[in-house]
Amino acid sequence: MTEKSFELSPGYTISRVIRGGWQLAGGHGAIDRQQAVTDLIATFDAGIRTYDCADIYTGVEELIGAARLRLANERGLDAAAKMKVHTKLVPDLERLSNISRDYVRGIVEQSLRRLRTERLDLVQFHWWDYALPGYVDAIGWLNDLRLEGKLRNVGTTNFDAPHLAEVLAAGVPLVSQQLQYSVLDQRPANSLATLASQNGVSFLCYGSVAGGFLSERWLDVAEPQTPLENRSLVKYKLIIDDFGGWDLFQELLGALKAVADRHGVDIATIASAWVLEQPQVAAVIVGARNQAHALANAGIMDVALDVEDRARIAAVIAQSSGPLGDVYTLERDRHGRHGSIMHYNLNAGRK
Repeated sequence: MTEKSFELSPGYTISRVIRGGWQLAGGHGAIDRQQAVTDLIATFDAGIRTYDCADIYTGVEELIGAARLRLANERGLDAAAKMKVHTKLVPDLERLSNISRDYVRGIVEQSLRRLRTERLDLVQFHWWDYALPGYVDAIGWLNDLRLEGKLRNVGTTNFDAPHLAEVLAAGVPLVSQQLQYSVLDQRPANSLATLASQNGVSFLCYGSVAGGFLSERWLDVAEPQTPLENRSLVKYKLIIDDFGGWDLFQELLGALKAVADRHGVDIATIASAWVLEQPQVAAVIVGARNQAHALANAGIMDVALDVEDRARIAAVIAQSSGPLGDVYTLERDRHGRHGSIMHYNLNAGRK
């Protein structure tokens, strides 16, 4: 059985499955706020005590703040303190050229208000365009706020190896990097894992179920035609194409299904359990549409793959052709297939 917790920094422990917040940000259907808070607490009760959100996820920091407040009111401050919340600082693309210390402080203060806390557990920093040079200064200002006590830990999101090395060389004590990692997308293992290992940086992984593609729903079905029903499927269908196409993807689903049947779980659970076993991985970040989904996600931590399971999955991965390159490089190319679907200015107009 997988360890159910991970010490991300001295004295700071998270659950190895993290409840993602992106699905609560709209774009996946209307959100019933009261039910969403109830579901967030059900996730907590299922053993998933760590939550992921961002300054750019509309309304999600407020929802998690409301869940933490309800926990405090109903069960006491000790219970609320066990809820760990990771947010992000994602400056809009249009702000990168003139980013300031005050701008960084303003985003952190905003997250503190929304999350109803005096100190953020982890702030994960993202930078859209390395051609604009202010990222080392900006993450340094974020680290200054850590030293002030406004946040406990600093991490990054989607930095490639050379730029992560640059941040580390500047003396910022990074504890984590959030990135995409799955049986379909192993770019983190190309060069970043070695750098992370040398510097004590752990991976917090999204995309482990490829937006739902890694599930029984897509087993033995014809390749879907465009337009797909949401942007998440568009994004991960491109990853499937790079992996080797729909036929190889079906072969992978078949292998995952065989392993899942041995363990009495579903394909998504095996796909996430596989990611949890990879070097430098501290946790997987998974969405949950309801309480039953949260309970299923908690089961990821109960799965222990054996040699036969790993070999069956590895045999399919060995046939894949990609995706190639460093973490998030494809997504940063705003004129490419991956980058052209990204949204780059999501803080604009948000208060």
